Amino acid sequence: MRSLEKKGKSVDEAIKLALEELGVGLDDVVIEVLEEPSRGILGIIGNKPAVVKVDVKNRPEKTAREKLKAILDGMKINYEIDRVEAQDGVVRINITGKDMGLLIGRKGETLNAVQFILGLMVNRDLEERVRVVLDVEDYRLRKEESLKSLAVNLSERVKRTRRSVVMRPMGPHERRVVHTALQGDPDIVTFSQGEEPNRKVVISLKK
Repeated sequence: MRSLEKKGKSVDEAIKLALEELGVGLDDVVIEVLEEPSRGILGIIGNKPAVVKVDVKNRPEKTAREKLKAILDGMKINYEIDRVEAQDGVVRINITGKDMGLLIGRKGETLNAVQFILGLMVNRDLEERVRVVLDVEDYRLRKEESLKSLAVNLSERVKRTRRSVVMRPMGPHERRVVHTALQGDPDIVTFSQGEEPNRKVVISLKK
């Protein structure tokens, strides 16, 4: 974190001066009061100013936006960062624009590669690791909803037939979607089997 110590006639003044110098808002920092102001003899001799230490937080959504902008500018594509959301250790970013087909690539391969690189860049600057999910015009969101629906339908088939179902090979993110979608079902258990890139999710009845 960027850090700055600042003096002022009062704690509030010291904080205000630090924020102005750092160019950030109150919500972006952690403040520690190092010294309270004190009045000297006759209120003149020996006066001591307030001293504060101000640390700028590493906000994952802000870091992710800046790093992604650098990547996409380098790719020279037409884009707009539609939204950036951070919750429960996950930063989700949605992008729109004219060149989104190029960014998605064949079966989402280009998008996955950019997401992987972005995740490495973001976590390099953060104290606590986050998972970065990069989406294009809600492409992943629509795909996730479709996958959740498929997982629920297959779990119902497993209950009817009492036979396990092995899904197609999927990447880590898609497998996580399936596991999460079915984790609340008391009759169903899911697990992954096989080696990458052919690792698959198995949906079975709980024994």
